[in-house]
Amino acid sequence: MDRLDAVKKLIDEDKAKTKTAEISEKKLPSVKSRQKIDKKNKNITAYSTDRLTNKSIESMISSGYSPTMKIGDLWVRPGLYSINGTMAVPGGANFTVHSNGATSATLVLYHRKAEKPFAVIPFPDNYRIGYTYSIIVFGIDVEEVEYTYRLDGPYDPSKGLLFDKKNDLLDPYAMAVVGQSHWGEDNVNNGGYRARIVYDDYDWKDSRFPRIPMQDSIIYEMHVRGFTMNRSSGVQYPGTFAGLIEKIPYLKELGVTAVELMPIMEFDETINSRDYNGRKLYEYWGYNTVSFFAPNTSYAASHEFNYEGRELKNMIRILHENNIEVIMDVVFNHTAEGNENGPTINFKGFGNNISYLIDSHGKYYNFSGCGNTFNCNHPLIQRYILECLRYWVTAYRIDGFRFDLASILGRNRDGTPMDNPPLIENLADDPILGKIKLIAEAWDAGGMYQVGHFPAYRRWAEWNGSYRDCLRSYLKGDFSNAKETADRITGSPDLYHGVYEGYTSSVNFLTCHDGFTLNDLYSYNEKHNEVNGWDNTDGTNDNRSWNCGVEGQTEDPEILALRLKMMRNAITVLMCSRGTPMIFSGDEFCNTQYGNNNTYCQDNEISWLDWADKEKNKSFFNFYRKMIRFRKRHPVISRKMLPTACGLPDVQTSGADTRYPYIDSNTSTLCVLFSGRLHEDAPDDAVFMIINAHWETHEIILPALPDGYTWQLVVNTDDCEHSCYYDKPVQFDNRGKTYVNPRSVLVFTLLQN
Repeated sequence: MDRLDAVKKLIDEDKAKTKTAEISEKKLPSVKSRQKIDKKNKNITAYSTDRLTNKSIESMISSGYSPTMKIGDLWVRPGLYSINGTMAVPGGANFTVHSNGATSATLVLYHRKAEKPFAVIPFPDNYRIGYTYSIIVFGIDVEEVEYTYRLDGPYDPSKGLLFDKKNDLLDPYAMAVVGQSHWGEDNVNNGGYRARIVYDDYDWKDSRFPRIPMQDSIIYEMHVRGFTMNRSSGVQYPGTFAGLIEKIPYLKELGVTAVELMPIMEFDETINSRDYNGRKLYEYWGYNTVSFFAPNTSYAASHEFNYEGRELKNMIRILHENNIEVIMDVVFNHTAEGNENGPTINFKGFGNNISYLIDSHGKYYNFSGCGNTFNCNHPLIQRYILECLRYWVTAYRIDGFRFDLASILGRNRDGTPMDNPPLIENLADDPILGKIKLIAEAWDAGGMYQVGHFPAYRRWAEWNGSYRDCLRSYLKGDFSNAKETADRITGSPDLYHGVYEGYTSSVNFLTCHDGFTLNDLYSYNEKHNEVNGWDNTDGTNDNRSWNCGVEGQTEDPEILALRLKMMRNAITVLMCSRGTPMIFSGDEFCNTQYGNNNTYCQDNEISWLDWADKEKNKSFFNFYRKMIRFRKRHPVISRKMLPTACGLPDVQTSGADTRYPYIDSNTSTLCVLFSGRLHEDAPDDAVFMIINAHWETHEIILPALPDGYTWQLVVNTDDCEHSCYYDKPVQFDNRGKTYVNPRSVLVFTLLQN
């Protein structure tokens, strides 16, 4: 008798039996009973050994997978222990899960959308190797299955042990989470979190990673939902990945090279949701991850059962075809499970004392400000994070990651900072992540601030919070930090030096999701977060903003003109600074959040981009777009080059008189020069920028040039008559000096006669 005949005989004998083994304490309903359940839950298929047809048996045998025992109605065999999570195999599915502290594990299978499970399968003792449980279950329709786990073990909160066999737990490796497909659904109250099996057969066609060098990148931070949710976006599928696809021509028009997506891993916006003044407040930003391996299905325009992520993959592929990279904002510093009062979703039930930083009393350290802190440098959590990031790179072709509160990645298991954090080093040297952009938000809520000294291993870049703070202060007229401002513009050489310099390590920004928009930076002196429901106590008070004389909205033409000029100054300096510029979506057409600098809970017009502003502020948008183009045309801004033939220094900073490169606390007019050549035969390139942060006009002594060279003016943020950007630069006959108007920026380039 061959193998196929033997298996067929085994199954035929089972069909003839009148009794079946019990799966747990209770006997499963019969096929007939389950068919009744099917009628109640439409489109649900009955499961039994009858589904094991000759064809499916042959498929199992030919693939090397054949059942070895039966539990209840279902045939099983030991699984694939080295493959974490769940995957379809011929004839069924493989389920693998691990837990160091559990004494037993149980797999719970549901029909799609059914309230009660159709199978509860305890892992046999011999299906456990080490701390890993693995099983292949045959005869199930993987397209109709949802699953959870139940783990038994010690329960002692004082020691951080929270095992409870009554809890249905979400697979930490779940690639799709059930019940999240509609924004605002309360998943917990609708039966909890379940996982679904996902097929990965996406055709990437000829798509390739753009591989844009860091110094040539222009990053556009955005919220997927907020980007197109407003009716004014004009897209067919607002608030979705498909809606973003519709806006790719716009992104190309603007000129950005990468989109940095605020969290798109599965999160639950309904956690901590509340009503305030007749408005529903959600966890809109998404910094409360439920599943690190699953895309947020509420961002998909269509239901993608078992093919979750296909719309996201379409989006990434088309962005790549348009030479735009995708950077994910990832939140490995905490999870949605919160503190002692938070829900048990996955990690608490699989190994709370391993997954989180806890004290000697079982209480959670809160370096994230969100209730718990992920135990990133525990070996198992390290491995988990590495596996997760590799998955997103290989399965979704992600180009880079921005790590939220990344300093937590460098904390030891007792919460203390580490000199050589193994996780950060492993991420830097990982072979799959070798050419992937790694960007750290180099601080955390526990007071660790590492801008300029985050352990980079020549791989990591940083959100340069010092650039933001310094430039905001100087541009509004605080001159005391003039020397530091010059450093920030020239790549922060005081922070980044040696081989790994500021043009590759410093991500420069003036605005981001966390804080004022560019428009609000020059419209409000104070935050206005009253609609968040915390009596305006949330959000930072350190905004370094200036309302230009009137708080908030105004119709005063002089105030409006000044605000526009201040915004032009800001984007000009950002695009003429060494380092990688990052801009916040909507800033390019003066989007406002009405003075709210903490819109984490505002899923409404406060956070959604109003695309009508693009036409309303068309002149500013065009200026913004041209400044991006200007930066691309002058790589001398973004990198070191060969020395010029004309003798200009490669980098020089000074006050108004460029003959004396000296800056002190009274330097209200700052001059910055970049110059160089791409190669020996290339012409000289130079960009000379003058920033007058003062309220008076100043005379400027231009850098001296030899015969055959002149300066030409490209940007004057005070010249609204000519749109502030000269498509045909204005040549300067008098190369000795010029004048710069109050609160204005001039940009010159070099012309060789």
